[in-house]
Order: sequence, then C-alpha cells, then structure tokens
Amino acid sequence: MSETPVFTSDLLKGKKGIIFGVANKRSIAWGIAQALANHGAQLAFTYQGDRLKESVQDLASTLTQPSPLYPCDVTKDDDIKNVFEQLGREFGSLQFLVHCVAYAKKEDLAGKTLDTSRDGFHLAQDVSAYSLIALAKAAEPFLEKEGGSIVALTYLGSEKVIPHYNVMGLAKASLESSIRYLASDLGKKNIRVNGVSAGPVNTLAARGISGFTTMLENHRNRAPLGRNVEIEEVANTALFLLSPLSSGITGEILYVDCGYRIMGA
Repeated sequence: MSETPVFTSDLLKGKKGIIFGVANKRSIAWGIAQALANHGAQLAFTYQGDRLKESVQDLASTLTQPSPLYPCDVTKDDDIKNVFEQLGREFGSLQFLVHCVAYAKKEDLAGKTLDTSRDGFHLAQDVSAYSLIALAKAAEPFLEKEGGSIVALTYLGSEKVIPHYNVMGLAKASLESSIRYLASDLGKKNIRVNGVSAGPVNTLAARGISGFTTMLENHRNRAPLGRNVEIEEVANTALFLLSPLSSGITGEILYVDCGYRIMGA
C-alpha cells in the first residue's frame, strides 16, 4: 500500500482534548494525536512513571501548540483527580478525551485463559476497562459545558477468540460494554462515547503478544483489502468520531481492519 495521505484542516481549530496512553512514536495513540493536531486541535497528554515521561515530552514538543503533560496512573483515583484539576486550570473546558490504555500480565497472555490468575484478571479489567469509566466521570464536568466526544481503542478479541489474547479479550469485552452504558449515561449532556476496533498494528505493545507476526500474516491473507491496516487509518477514524462530523453517532464500535471482521472461517 502507498503511504496514507496526510490531510490538514481547521476542523478542530479551537478545540481541546486530552489523550491517555501515548507511549512512543509508533503507538496508535500518537498517530491519533498527530491526526488531531493536523486538524487544529490543542492537546494535553498523560504519562505513567518517569520512564515514559521523556518519550511523551519529546513527542509533545513537536506539536505546534503548547501541550500540557501530566503524570497519571489510571488505577489511582488521586492521580486522575489531579490531572483534571490541573487541566481545568490550563484548558478550562474540554471537547474530547481519547482512551488508549490497556495492560495485562505477560503470563496471563501466554498460556490458557483457564490459567488466568485472579490478580491478573483484576489488573487487566482495572487498567483496560474500568479506567474508561473513571476517566469519563472525571472528564464529565469539563465536557458537559458544550458537549464533547470520548473515544476508546478496542480489538476484535473482545468478541472472537484470538490466540494468546486471553484475559485482554475479556477486558476489551468489558470495555465495549462500558462504551455503550456510558453513551447512555452521558448522551443527555451531548457527550458521545464510541470505540475504534483496529486490526492488528505493528506497535511495540503488540509485539508483546505471542505469535503476533503470524496474526499479522493471517489478517493480511484473509482481509478483503488484502493488507493490514495502517496507524494513520485508525487515527483518521478516531478523528472522525471526535469531530462534529460524527455528531449523530454514539455507543458504537467502528471497525478499522480492512474488512477482516466480515469474513467467515
């Protein structure tokens, strides 16, 4: 496939949002950040721990508009509270929030789902699913002033058995159900909540899944478009859902996987 074209506009000029989950330049979260910035949005970012701070800071510094940066462990309510207190002082209001956060213990991905530890199950659900609820609740007062949009990343492993996805598939199923219930709760305040289900993308995080190279090959061979999806394509879909262009869409999961999901065995 030829390189995905980069589009720019003033579609999101004057709009402000925060992205949770940027880790490095090859992450989907950073692809989304670039797409949003290319259309005029001003962004804030979070990072977990000093190990990631420098990487996220370096990326944020490449954007044309000032981008606040806050430490945040999404499993800690005080961290979330502090982020939005600071964000309120710097941004005042928000128009969107992007959730690109997921984690599971490596050992709970390597074996059978039967062997998932209790602690591992709780951790995957807390980081990957409950965090969306916690962040949406904290963001609600800032978004409700003029409505807004929340987008979370998910994956087909939420509804189909994907080898070595295991407990993360259970967490993504929970995340997708949360998207629907949150859409119902927040719709009266003109806040939309949607998900983007991306096909496998060759990110550093994805490489931690055993057999990921085979997953990419199988996807490419079976997808109607005959290829794997590009980060830019996922980012552009998130851009659409975060923009006024999708004002009538909420509680939905949009699949960006070159058609892979529609195929039978």
